[in-house]
Amino acid sequence: MSSPASEVVRLLTVKGMTLAVAESLTGGLVAAEITSVPGASKAFRGSVTAYATELKRELLGVDATLLARSGAVDPQVAAEMAAGVRKALGADWGIATTGVAGPDPQDGQPVGTVYVAVNGPREAASGSAGGGKVECLRLNGDRAEIRMESVRSVLALLLEELAGEQAGNERTQDTERNGGF
Repeated sequence: MSSPASEVVRLLTVKGMTLAVAESLTGGLVAAEITSVPGASKAFRGSVTAYATELKRELLGVDATLLARSGAVDPQVAAEMAAGVRKALGADWGIATTGVAGPDPQDGQPVGTVYVAVNGPREAASGSAGGGKVECLRLNGDRAEIRMESVRSVLALLLEELAGEQAGNERTQDTERNGGF
């Protein structure tokens, strides 16, 4: 059975699309998981590990007012990180992680609060504005477990979007084959 990362690389390669990653609490683990897949260079553009809050603004274009008001652990921050890394690295898809791995709460959020986000082409199956989607996770476990589950979750979210886009394209092709109905 293939890993989520190998399935991400396979789908992106088949589609001729690319991926960029923005990470905070995962500290490069998402990029490491993707680049462990042979042939990842066909689809993976690169990553930004913006651990410090000001780097989210400076490198990824996250709104300064949002960061000042909500802190780094926020669904809109995750969405802006994914969109920002996609733009900064010139990729078709951007994914992001931000949250609290512990041992202490951060920005008023308890340990285990994580936001994962994906941003892709407007025609993505999610139907959301700009092809963006964010998931809130409430994870249990120690720091390492929270970080690894965050990696699994962001890759699963991307796979959902990639599979949905493929299903949408197949429906379009089927409609065309059946006379447009």
